[in-house]
Amino acid sequence: MMDLSQAFMWSLRRDLSLALRRPADGLNVLGFFVLACSMFPLAIGPQREWLMRIGAGAIWVAALLAVMMALPRLFEHDHSDGTLDAMVASGQPLAAMVAGKIVAAWLVAALPLVLITPLLAMAFSLPVDAIPVLMAALLLGTPVLVCIGAIASALTLGLKAGPTLITLLCLPLYVPVLVFGAGAVEAHQSGLQGWAHLALLAAGMLVSGLVAPFVAALGLRISVE
Repeated sequence: MMDLSQAFMWSLRRDLSLALRRPADGLNVLGFFVLACSMFPLAIGPQREWLMRIGAGAIWVAALLAVMMALPRLFEHDHSDGTLDAMVASGQPLAAMVAGKIVAAWLVAALPLVLITPLLAMAFSLPVDAIPVLMAALLLGTPVLVCIGAIASALTLGLKAGPTLITLLCLPLYVPVLVFGAGAVEAHQSGLQGWAHLALLAAGMLVSGLVAPFVAALGLRISVE
C-alpha cells in the first residue's frame, strides 16, 4: 500500500502526463484568458488612466473565469473511464491522490496564466512595479480557486448540470479571493502596502490546500457510491 507521499506523487505524475497528451485542454484555458483580457482595452479605448484603474481587476476576472473552465474536467475523465472507481476501491489514500490532481490542475491551468500576466499587464498600462504584486496575488490566489473548484467538481460529479452547478457553487466563494487579489494591486498603486491583502490570500491558500483534498475525497466517495 502506498503512503501519502507516494500516492500524491503517483497522482501528480499521472495527471501531468495525461495533460501532455491532451495539450488542447490547457491551451484552451490560456487562449480564453488572453482573449478575455484583450477585449477590455479594445472596448475601453486608449485611455491610459482608465486602463490602469481596471487593469488588475480585469486580469483577475479573466483568470477566475479561465480557471473555472478547467474545473469540470478535473475528475470527469477519470470518472468516465473507470479510473476513479478503481482509485476509490483500491484502499489507497484518496485524499493524497486528490491533492496530486489539484496540484497538477493548478500547474496546467493556472500557472501559465500567471507567467503570461506581465505581457497582458502592459496592455493595461500597469506600472512596472505593480506587476510583481499582481503576479504574487495570482500565485497565492489561483490555488484557492482551484481548491474550491475541486470540492465543487467532486460534489457535482456525474450530474448532467454539473458545470452549471460548479459555477453557482464557486462564484460566491470566489468573491473574497477576487477582492483581495485585485485590492493588493490597487493598494500598491495608491501608495499603500498590499501586504495585508497578500497575507490574507496566503492564509486562504494554506487553509484551502489543507482542507480541499479531504473534502473533495469525501465528495468523490459519495458521488461514486
